[in-house]
Amino acid sequence: MQSSREPVPPCQPGDSSPLQMARSYAMATRPMFLTASLLAVITGTSLGWHSAGRLDATAALLALLIIALLHAAANVLNDVYDELNGADRLNTQRIYPYTGGSRFIQNGVLSLEQMRNWGLLLLSLATLLGFGLGAYRGTAVLGLGMAGIGLGVLYSAPPIQLASRGLGEIAVAAGFGLLPVCGAAWLQTGLVQLPAMLVAIPVSCWVANILLINEIPDASSDAAAGKRTLVVRLGIRGAAYLYMFLSLTAFASVGFAVITGSLPLLALLLPGMLLAIGLLNGIRIGTAAHKTADLKPVIEKTLAIHTAGCLWLACSPWF
Repeated sequence: MQSSREPVPPCQPGDSSPLQMARSYAMATRPMFLTASLLAVITGTSLGWHSAGRLDATAALLALLIIALLHAAANVLNDVYDELNGADRLNTQRIYPYTGGSRFIQNGVLSLEQMRNWGLLLLSLATLLGFGLGAYRGTAVLGLGMAGIGLGVLYSAPPIQLASRGLGEIAVAAGFGLLPVCGAAWLQTGLVQLPAMLVAIPVSCWVANILLINEIPDASSDAAAGKRTLVVRLGIRGAAYLYMFLSLTAFASVGFAVITGSLPLLALLLPGMLLAIGLLNGIRIGTAAHKTADLKPVIEKTLAIHTAGCLWLACSPWF
């Protein structure tokens, strides 16, 4: 059932003070989860910096700001479309604040129209800065930016709704893993190099697992709303096997990066530990089929795997 500890909305309905409204709009983006995309850019930037022997700080900062705006827009617009399809209103099994959306629309903090306009504004700002980055580093970066925007919007927007088609994990893996890691590295080197591509794989797997585990408590309401996510299609046990497969793939790709000389041998140390945690998480997912509230520690460990793994890979070239 819904957690009794779900926080009171930061702005009560009817409170229109500028400070409270600013806080509401900021919190509606779910800022604590923006690290999922920011860490991918940091990892790619570190790889590119090491390869180029210099840091283009302007390009790096612009990339970080753009990905943060894109991620924030995707979070807000996902709340809008999950209200329209009824998934968030039907959700009584959410584990707040990790699943079930921000609850801002349902709790009356911001209206559906306010959230939609806020999401579109964030998307417009990201696009504007993307053109600025393209002018600074070349038009080739615009292709990456348009792909990122497309994935962010089509993840939840009808009629495509990638998440509802069981393609949400692939979209998130590409939009918050492959594209930002390789794109950030390219901004530093001007090249798409093997090390960045190999490092992008574990980052993509770890972030896909974040979405996968977060979809499990929401599976019943998603199914009732016609939102056929990968968890709805596979079932919880199937999702557990996929979670473990992605954990294994993340470790294997780091191992291949070591074999090819893209990363030093020491780079395998932490990913090996994270693999063990990931496999244990997968086992726990499989045993939580009838009590999804038990998944909160698994969700938090999944977030920790992504954070620790990305930071480790960002540092690995410098070992």
